[in-house]
Amino acid sequence: MVVDPVPLQLAGELFPNGISRYAVGGLLVGLGAVVIYVGTGIAAGASTFLESTLSYVSDQSRFQQYVASRDWRVVFTLGIILGGLAFAATVQSGVVTTSLYEPGTTGELYEVGGLTLWSTSVQPWRLFVGGVLVGIGTRIGKGCTSGHGVCGVGSASKTSLVGVATFLTVAVVTAQIVAALGVSP
Repeated sequence: MVVDPVPLQLAGELFPNGISRYAVGGLLVGLGAVVIYVGTGIAAGASTFLESTLSYVSDQSRFQQYVASRDWRVVFTLGIILGGLAFAATVQSGVVTTSLYEPGTTGELYEVGGLTLWSTSVQPWRLFVGGVLVGIGTRIGKGCTSGHGVCGVGSASKTSLVGVATFLTVAVVTAQIVAALGVSP
């Protein structure tokens, strides 16, 4: 069998460090989505977590629609946060080594209690503005990348397919404009 070298060369250019880290990450995200769907019958999406959490303290009907499912959503959100902390405390600090991890270049390392952690050098106001824009986008798009991108595309939802194509296109165009302007973190 003869393999066309053009796709292999293109893959090598797009993923100079290989695709294994992305494949493993994708499999884990997909497995998580399956576990949530099988366990709850609800597609996993992160944009409803804030609203479901607010149902504990607000009587507004917008937040009360999530009362029946808010407990697992809070656990899921805590899992995301604790998973990030566990990664930082083990892999990122160097306690556990793996070929799937390569340190970032837009931050700095620092020591806390014998652990080496990483902190971003992106300015706080940019993180805040980015968070606000993502929040607005998830409301306008009726969902987020995890809901539309993982569960919606996986179930061939036309709305999700259009949504994912739209936000990927906007993201690529925005990144090109920002890079052309010379903006850096």
